[in-house]
Parts: sequence; structure tokens; C-alpha cells
Amino acid sequence: MTIVHGGLVAQRMDGLWRGVLIEGPSGAGKSDLALRALDHGFRLVADDRVILWVAQGRLYGRAPDTLSGLIEVRGVDVIAATPVPFCEVVLKVRLGAPDRIPDSATETILGVPTPLLAADPFEISAPAKLGRAMEVFDPAHKRRI
Repeated sequence: MTIVHGGLVAQRMDGLWRGVLIEGPSGAGKSDLALRALDHGFRLVADDRVILWVAQGRLYGRAPDTLSGLIEVRGVDVIAATPVPFCEVVLKVRLGAPDRIPDSATETILGVPTPLLAADPFEISAPAKLGRAMEVFDPAHKRRI
């Protein structure tokens, strides 16, 4: 088990909550992207800190108890959002300039190879890209379909 600085949003896929771990430096737009993803059908799992663990070869994440159901809206306040208690992490997004058509990439987190995507958090299409990226990855096998 480990705690990382980032956000985690989830979408219901095939009856299960599948999550996108959002990573980037402080002020890079993690919470902003997560907030906009909520308006695109995602649900909040964690903002700012994510507890990660592995069970049966799969990576899972949740919020620390003190942060569950809270998301920072910069310039407004920390607000409540109905959270998903935990989810499998099937995609990691690193904030930054993406390649036009990137090569397939993975990052090993706690021994679990996880598809990796670069994304500009302030692009209008960024939340939609999260959903589309989840559709092209096979979460059971952590690979591009």
C-alpha cells in the first residue's frame, strides 16, 4: 500500500468502477481535470491524495478517510462530491503536452503494469479523452485493444 499525490476519478464500465489516476505537479490542473470529468459522467474517488494497493494482481485506489468526498475547486473552496469508495485503476494520466498519436506506454505501479497517457488538463476535450482512452484499453489485460 502506498499514498500518491494525485486524483482518481472512476467511470462505470461492464458493471464495475474503473478509474483514471491523474498525476502532475502541484497546480498543474489535477483537480480541475477531475472536476470537469465529473461533468462527463465520471465520479470522484479521491482528490489530492490517493491510497493505492494491489489485490489479486490488480491495482486499486481510494481516498484517505479524511478526504473522502472532497474536491478542491481552486478559487472557490473545497467542496463535497458524492464519492465512489474505491475502484480498480486501469489508466494513469500524466499531465503535460501529449503527442499527436502516442506510442503505447505503460508505467508499473506497485508491480502492476498500467497504461499511461499524457494529457493537457486544460484542453476542452481533456475529460472526453479520458473516457475514450478507457475504451481503447483492455483493463483486464492492461493493454490497448
